Amino acid sequence: MNEQNSKSLADRRIDYSQASLSEADTAADPMTQFKRWFDDAINAEVPEANAMSLATVSKDGRPSSRIVLIKHFDQNGFTWFTNYASRKGHELSENPYGALLFHWIELERQVRIEGRVERVSDAESDAYFQSRPLRSRLSAVASSQSQPITTRDALEARYAQAEQQFGDHPPRPENWGGYRLFPDTVEFWQGRRSRLHDRILYTLDADGHWLRQRLQP
Repeated sequence: MNEQNSKSLADRRIDYSQASLSEADTAADPMTQFKRWFDDAINAEVPEANAMSLATVSKDGRPSSRIVLIKHFDQNGFTWFTNYASRKGHELSENPYGALLFHWIELERQVRIEGRVERVSDAESDAYFQSRPLRSRLSAVASSQSQPITTRDALEARYAQAEQQFGDHPPRPENWGGYRLFPDTVEFWQGRRSRLHDRILYTLDADGHWLRQRLQP
């Protein structure tokens, strides 16, 4: 990158001005507050408002992140589905803590979430798997996620083999299912002018109560 391009990149910025966030604006429970903001994102037709970054850490301390889609949230936490044998699955088996990030740039908002992660029940994984489109179910059967494969043609051949073997009724693979993150930290970030952003942090205390505080930007 030449000096001119480097300078133009450093100068790229947006001064956020759409909204503000005060302690009085937020609910006492972060899941209630999250639902408000998630509904706002849906109503604003933010593209893939259900997309979130999932960060995990291996046993030797190396972090990795990727985009996954949230499939359910409630007072118990945040749920997504994936291949248990994937890199994120291996890392969660070694270190069962994760971090989520929702970034709704159209609303100048972020939500950061951290907590312990557990697998959901087989019954919950079965129910969601059967609700997926047929092609997505066949792909889950055909793909050994995160494992090397020689060519795209080899991957397509595995899909065709699964389609021929199972037709319209592919079973849920044993290594495919859901995870749920039980939050102990949730931060709501609202962009503001001059980089004086609003940040409201919820932390779960030892008695199971949520504490709120404002952070400096």
